[in-house]
Amino acid sequence: DGLSLKSPKNPEQKIIKRVIALEGDIVKTIGYKNKYVKVPHGHMWVEGDHHGHSFDSNAFGPVSLGLLHARATHILWPPRRWQKLQPMLPPERTPLHSDQE
Repeated sequence: DGLSLKSPKNPEQKIIKRVIALEGDIVKTIGYKNKYVKVPHGHMWVEGDHHGHSFDSNAFGPVSLGLLHARATHILWPPRRWQKLQPMLPPERTPLHSDQE
């Protein structure tokens, strides 16, 4: 599933992203200033589905859990994209190391 959160760059805007990593996880980034990031306490790493064309953690870094707004479960607009969101990570985007293990 995706998450709705306040944009770290514009608090008036809500964005929907997929959670890639949680605090303590190490993630390989896509075009971020550091090739690898250990997600700090109280933060998460989020990405859009369109790698390289998405305004996400690869642009602004780890996101505070305090910006979390809601969980997205379905796409409703435009109607041709109606679908239930699947809670899965693309295999190439799983964390390299997870403190959750």
